[in-house]
Amino acid sequence: MLTIQGLTVRLGGRTILDRASATIQPGSKVGLIGRNGAGKSTLMKAIIGELEPDDGGIEMPKRTRLGYIAQSAPAGEATPFETVLAADTERAALMAEADTCEDPDRLAAVYDRLIAIDAYTADARAARILIGLGFDEAMQAMPLDSFSGGWKMRVALASLLFSAPDLLLLDEPSNHLDLEATLWLESFLQTYPGTMVVISHERDLLNNVVDTILHLQGGKIALYSGGYDAFERQRAERAAQIAAAKMAQDAQRKKLADYVARNSARASTAKQAQSRAKMLAKMQPVTAMMEDPTLSFGFPDPEELRPPLITLDLAATGYSADKPILRRLNLRIDPDDRIAMLGRNGNGKTTLARLLAGQLATSEGGMTASGKLKIGYFTQYQVEELPSDSTPLELMTRAMPGKAPPAVRAQLGRFGFSGPRAESKTATLSGGERARLALALVTRDAPNLLILDEPTNHLDVDAREALVQALNDYAGAVILISHDRHMVELTADRLVLVDGGTAKDYPGSIEDYIDFVLGRNQPKGDGGKGGKGSGGKGGAKSREEMKALQKAVSEAEGVVAKAEARLAAIDAALGGQDAGSGKPAAGLARLSMAELGKLRREVAEALESAEATWIAAGEALDAFMN
Repeated sequence: MLTIQGLTVRLGGRTILDRASATIQPGSKVGLIGRNGAGKSTLMKAIIGELEPDDGGIEMPKRTRLGYIAQSAPAGEATPFETVLAADTERAALMAEADTCEDPDRLAAVYDRLIAIDAYTADARAARILIGLGFDEAMQAMPLDSFSGGWKMRVALASLLFSAPDLLLLDEPSNHLDLEATLWLESFLQTYPGTMVVISHERDLLNNVVDTILHLQGGKIALYSGGYDAFERQRAERAAQIAAAKMAQDAQRKKLADYVARNSARASTAKQAQSRAKMLAKMQPVTAMMEDPTLSFGFPDPEELRPPLITLDLAATGYSADKPILRRLNLRIDPDDRIAMLGRNGNGKTTLARLLAGQLATSEGGMTASGKLKIGYFTQYQVEELPSDSTPLELMTRAMPGKAPPAVRAQLGRFGFSGPRAESKTATLSGGERARLALALVTRDAPNLLILDEPTNHLDVDAREALVQALNDYAGAVILISHDRHMVELTADRLVLVDGGTAKDYPGSIEDYIDFVLGRNQPKGDGGKGGKGSGGKGGAKSREEMKALQKAVSEAEGVVAKAEARLAAIDAALGGQDAGSGKPAAGLARLSMAELGKLRREVAEALESAEATWIAAGEALDAFMN
């Protein structure tokens, strides 16, 4: 049991936690939520003993093993696999002792303990966690210093999960994960045997993993049973009850105040008036539930452009002309597209985004874009690199040279920076406010296309909902890279899978893709062995089967398109013109009308056969997916 009793923490003269109290039962999976800056990380640090409270305290059973990710990522020449294995310090110590121990009795005790803690399956467990978080076999053997900061934090998360503490504390664990790794993490946490407290703004994670919500607001904490959706319903009910109680108390206060005013001067009623005045003074006001500060995302409407905005034709791109990361790119972006990119980190989603944003060039094939196209490209680096000594007003003024001050302030106002807030130093802004400022800066020219690479990492749940609404109101095209599938579900109507060195439209829904990643709702093979839902070789086989089916659909579609084009050319030739240019048909002009007629019948039959093949391939893929 974890007991938080009257906890008060002050930082920099500001009260962060104010006599906060709650009791968390053993085995509970708790989601710690609250607006950015409410004090969630402060409470977490108080639990692990990193912060000394000003008053109150935290109690838990003795010998409780705490697990928490440090802010600094692991580094050095050790590999991810070695780092994860070393996280179980008891196992590492016992294994070392077993190699040197000469006392038979002690050695027997060591081996008994190793068996009790399942030490001999540690290699398999460590590899399973690393694979789930995106590390293939080769990556597991690379030195830590060869990885970026985000991948190092994945190693830290893997180490924490492997150590299996009694009380698992996670602070935004999905921030450095892609959708696939986030889905694996959810599945892992659902079966975690210990007590867990997780800070998260992922609505789906909070609904799928936790059984209790611990809501932090105004320095106080309150427990709600169920996931996030249940919390929202309960909070709405509680708000209605408090509003009713406040209304009743306000009426009573008014009645008492009126009595005191009318009867204080009369001797016969002075005592009663005085009594009621004391009652009024002692009456503790019912505090109305604090409303969240106004969140604002307002994307300016772009100029209308004719489609397409961008076309990729067998394009290749990368960071070195002789080593492209993506090839055979055939994509068309239209003004009304709402696209979500899918695929594991490292497969090239950001590379494709940078190509579309004009930051990378094609090394093969072609890319054409509308001459008036304006693109707003958002990345996490822009949030991290905002100058700390400037104000939002100064940054926006520099970004909009020649614009009148009202226009500059209007753009800031669309994102919640009005009045004094526009003149606050960036260093004083929360992570969510900095993200809003970065979005305000990249959309200052009313772009026709928004490319957003993980825009929600610094946003709390309410801010994410506001962003979803703003994107749905936005009149331009959107390309979204996000592991927040709630946002993907509500904003994207087209999915593009970046995998295998290329990018293609994904034929199913986001639910289909999630099921595919998790191996759910997929029919099994004979006797349930090696079917699509199985792991190991069966799972790999199912992925190959799906790729083969998708390839068959794509190839059949190509055959149909060619047959249709051929048929159109023949029809044009029968009329004496080429199908596309209006010039006399060159390739078919030498044929007689009878020969053209015969050729047309053959091509029409081929088209009919190709369409049948295409339909059958599509039905086979649908059957596989469902």
